[in-house]
Amino acid sequence: MNTTRQLHLNAFIYGAGHHTMGWRHPDSSANRVGDIAYYEELARLAERGCFDAVFFADGQSVNHEYAAGIPWFLEPVTALSAMARATNKIGLVTTISASFYSPFHAARLLASLDHISSGRAGINVVTSMFDAEARNHSMDALPGHAQRYERAEEFVEAMQGLWDSWSDSALPVDREAGSYLDPTQIRPINHRGKHFSVAGPLSVPRCPQGRPVLFQAGSSEAGRSFAARHAEAIYSVSWDLESALEYAVDLRARIDDVGRAGTQVPILPGLVTYIGATRAEALGKKEALDSYLDFDSAIKQLNMFTGQDYSSHPLGALVAPLPPVSEFSGPQGRYLTVQRIIETKQPTLRELLGFLAAGGGHATMIGTPTEIADEIEQWFLAGACDGFNLMCPSFPAGLEDFVDLVVPILQERGLFRTAYPGQTLRDSLGLTRPERLDSAMVRG
Repeated sequence: MNTTRQLHLNAFIYGAGHHTMGWRHPDSSANRVGDIAYYEELARLAERGCFDAVFFADGQSVNHEYAAGIPWFLEPVTALSAMARATNKIGLVTTISASFYSPFHAARLLASLDHISSGRAGINVVTSMFDAEARNHSMDALPGHAQRYERAEEFVEAMQGLWDSWSDSALPVDREAGSYLDPTQIRPINHRGKHFSVAGPLSVPRCPQGRPVLFQAGSSEAGRSFAARHAEAIYSVSWDLESALEYAVDLRARIDDVGRAGTQVPILPGLVTYIGATRAEALGKKEALDSYLDFDSAIKQLNMFTGQDYSSHPLGALVAPLPPVSEFSGPQGRYLTVQRIIETKQPTLRELLGFLAAGGGHATMIGTPTEIADEIEQWFLAGACDGFNLMCPSFPAGLEDFVDLVVPILQERGLFRTAYPGQTLRDSLGLTRPERLDSAMVRG
């Protein structure tokens, strides 16, 4: 088939893989999760598949009493800076918490990464999840959900102002005149807000992309509104085609309503895949990883995602519907996903934990390469997404299967590129380079 609209694919890199207990498999890469060469290899593998970007989530705390899972390891901006030198075209997206970073610190880190990578940096802005994280940043607990998003709005405004504090012509490097920079092309932003006071200008010149690409991953009401106003690409959580289509329709309407009609904002749900020569082989790969599942640890994680206590809940008993999300103060996107799985599948606790074992409730496709490609095409052509954020249950095997077996089918169907369209992440995503904000638009 021929189409001008093509898929966008990101590789969400996480430890030895997104299956919570897959690291126990004897062939897992668990012993390499602190080795930067491992991440460089994964980035090159994704680049071989012409993926738009690799993506790192981030966490600001470790549960030292939880021994069954791989904790956060390398700081993502540092890791991505190394990965930039090992790759040429693939984008490099990091998560940054507006609850813990200052705009100046974040803007400088991301501008540096964009220069190091020749224009391939992206930032996923989050508001963070847990009080344990807050306690590592001089807070007793996270502020309320609404306050966190209020801070995030101001964080983005100040950060973008800093990226725009240099013009593209601010560095004449005129040796004869003895003028390295042109002071008239660099300005303070003099941001004075409720949460931040930032004078500016940034200490790093304007980025190759103008600004790094701004991603957003919130699924709550506040998160969706934030994404509609600011996001240039969106990571979403959708368990099935119906919920993905509902989310996409809602977000596109919100984008139109805030005056961004016609703006291209790719929506990329998380996707877990198990790929085999036959469906039975693919199911066998899942069963092999599921066999290592520690139910006690899985229940602790489910408790964290839902605010409920399933410790004494029989594994074979049905799980009751969850309370309204308004009663939950934790990560609402994950809560809503678990809520939908319970509503649509009416699972036993054992079944629910199996659904959540890899990806925590993101879309899961199991089958042959052709079957996986068929399902991806169905979602894409239905308008439920613009691509996917691939969450392989195991690394590198899961990513190798997708790149070597599924990507060629998508390319044959004209659904995915066979070469990168340009140098920058904006080129890959089909996004324009943003104009520098006029000084009158910067809050003073």
